[in-house]
Amino acid sequence: MDRAVMRARRYVAVASVLLSLAPSAVAQGLIDPTRPPDAMPAESAAVSARAAAPQLQSLLISNKPGGRRLAVIDGVSVRPGDRIGGAVLVSIGEASVVLRRGKTLETLRLYPKAAQVNDGVQMRRK
Repeated sequence: MDRAVMRARRYVAVASVLLSLAPSAVAQGLIDPTRPPDAMPAESAAVSARAAAPQLQSLLISNKPGGRRLAVIDGVSVRPGDRIGGAVLVSIGEASVVLRRGKTLETLRLYPKAAQVNDGVQMRRK
């Protein structure tokens, strides 16, 4: 056989081996977006204290006058007057609830981050 033919066959053999390995090498570099994180980042004391506070998850408000009002706090459905985590639900608003712990009142907002932004920025009319 001719040397050129032998060399071409070797190149084809090497190329086919490399191509057969390529998909597995590419797949190893991909990250599964649905995989949970390996570890949660370290939290400061303020963040962990905020996480321990009750979380308002949902509000169910009837359109009828005097209709039913429900709040879902930490996965538990409560109505005004019910106890949740040592506090009493005082009232349910359109996007917040008020809890009473002893003499102090605590407002839980459905969208707490939006409330922080709006509290710090004064809205201007054009």
